[in-house]
Amino acid sequence: MNAAEVRQLTESQLAETLTDLHAEWRHLRFQEAVGQLTATARIGQIRRDIARIHTIRTEREHDAELRAAIAARQTVAQRG
Repeated sequence: MNAAEVRQLTESQLAETLTDLHAEWRHLRFQEAVGQLTATARIGQIRRDIARIHTIRTEREHDAELRAAIAARQTVAQRG
């Protein structure tokens, strides 16, 4: 999943995807512990996807805070 795909998802879709990725990651770590893991690269891919989702969520939070600050500043400027 690339960043452009993640940015198109809604917050609820991001939460669901994150839950699914954590479950898959847990399953793969268990497989690795018992010696049954064959797709070792998948663990790294899942970790990167999880980090990417967290990064995009943080970007959205910062953007919302910035928009709120700008709106508040404009309101104060209009009042004179």
